Formats: sequence, structure tokens, C-alpha cells
Amino acid sequence: MGEQFDDVIEAGTRGRKRVIGIVVLAVLVAVPVVGLVASDDAPPEMPEPVPQPIGSLTTVTAEPNILTPKVRVKGRTHLIDVVFPDGRRATVRYPAELRLDRLGVRPAQGGWLEGDEPEFRQLVAPYGGEVEVTKGGRPIRSMTGNVTLWPRQAGGEGGQVLLFAFGPWRLALYDRPLGLTFEQRMAWARNLRGRVTGDGYLVLSARRPLRLAGPGEAAGPQLWFGTSADRMVVLMPVPSCSRPIREPPVLAEPVSAAGHACRDGVYIGVTGPEEFVGKAVKGLRIRLE
Repeated sequence: MGEQFDDVIEAGTRGRKRVIGIVVLAVLVAVPVVGLVASDDAPPEMPEPVPQPIGSLTTVTAEPNILTPKVRVKGRTHLIDVVFPDGRRATVRYPAELRLDRLGVRPAQGGWLEGDEPEFRQLVAPYGGEVEVTKGGRPIRSMTGNVTLWPRQAGGEGGQVLLFAFGPWRLALYDRPLGLTFEQRMAWARNLRGRVTGDGYLVLSARRPLRLAGPGEAAGPQLWFGTSADRMVVLMPVPSCSRPIREPPVLAEPVSAAGHACRDGVYIGVTGPEEFVGKAVKGLRIRLE
């Protein structure tokens, strides 16, 4: 009986050791398991993403695409020297109260692509500069180093737009809904040339098959002061004031009053407040060199 008792005691002791060992082993196994479960439920914190610039936006400056000419004062008369897009120089005299120089001046001129069916388009300098065309977006494509193609203007009736850069100047060719072909656009981009004079005016030239309009033709060389939304003066050399003159389309829908005159080989078109129109039509004098 004693040996049996001892055996029972021994057996009991070994049983407790086995139970303790199992419990310790279970705890050791459970720790990484709990860690895995915890890692599944609560993943480690990731660093916050760094904000990135939006690729579809472009920062642009909305500077007016105009030149403010220098003024010479002679009593109540102001004089400014101007250069038309074809390179012709002139002196403009006007009553001081018109403040023509403060309206700013910009060029405009039309041209044809020669061929079996010549294609006419007009170039204008957008008053608001390139942002008036780009709207802060991206071009459809670059045609050459200084010419880009842009989508049609929202709400407009025209087609896509060729934007030319000549120094600080920007010129836009607003196409028609049935627009020029790719080859015709490349002809404009490659063959239109522009240079900026010492006093800041833009002078244009062209190589064949592109031909720029001359005085007396549709959209011949012009200078625009101001905007049609407020008050505007258009100066356009013509071969003769005695011949019929086609009014520039930019003056077709005046905001308020309108008037025109032709003297000394220059057509003068004016829109704006009635008093401004009257004084400009009567008081402007242009002397071509």
C-alpha cells in the first residue's frame, strides 16, 4: 500500500507539472496569436500623404495684352507715336480729355493662305492676354516653339484657337467651326513672323503660302485702343478716303454710341459713350510717315 501511495503522490505531482507546462505553453503561443489578431484589427498608422499639385491646372498671370504709349503734351493736345502691324509709323494727335494713351493699344491684322481656295483668317491681340484664351488650362498641342493650339472658347461660335507668342505679345487666330486642316494650321504657325520695335509695338510679316492683308483689304493692318465693352478707337490705314470702306467687325455691335471718319488716309472708328465718340471723331488727327 505504501508503494501504491507513493506512486499516487508521484503521479499527482507529475500531473500538476504537466498542467502547468501546458498552460505556460498555451500562454507563449497565445501571445503572438493575440499580436496577429491585434495587428489585423488595428493596422499600424501610416504617414499622412503629402498633398500634390493638380496636374490639370496651370498658373498664369492675367496681364493686359496692350501697350501704353508715351505721351507728348502740347497744351491741351496730346501726341503719341504709333506703329501699325505692317511697320508703318504715324503720329496721333487728340484732345487731352480723351486720354487715349490710357486705353492701351494693340494690333490686329488678317491674312490668307494661298491655294485653290484661299482661306482668310484674322489675328487679334486678346485684351486680357493669353489667359483670355487658355483659361489656365493646357493646350491641345504645341505646333511650333511659339505657337500652341487651344480648344474652342466656351459659349462662342468659333472653332479652336491658334495662340502665337512674339516677345511679350500674344496674338490669337480664332478659327471657324469648320476649321483649318492640320497642314493649314502648321502653315500659319511656321510662316507668320513677328518682331517687337524699340518702342514696344508688334510688326508682322509672312512667308508664302501665307499673305497678310494690306491697307484697304479686309482686316488690313489696324491698331485698337480700349475694348468694345467700354470705349474703343480703331485706326486703319486705307488707300483712299474717297473709296467705300468696310467697317471692322469689332465695331459692328457698339455698346452705346458709334461714329467714324476718314482723313489723311486713315479710317477712324469709335464706339463708347456719346460724348467720347463725338470728341474722338472730331478731334483725332493722324499723320502717316
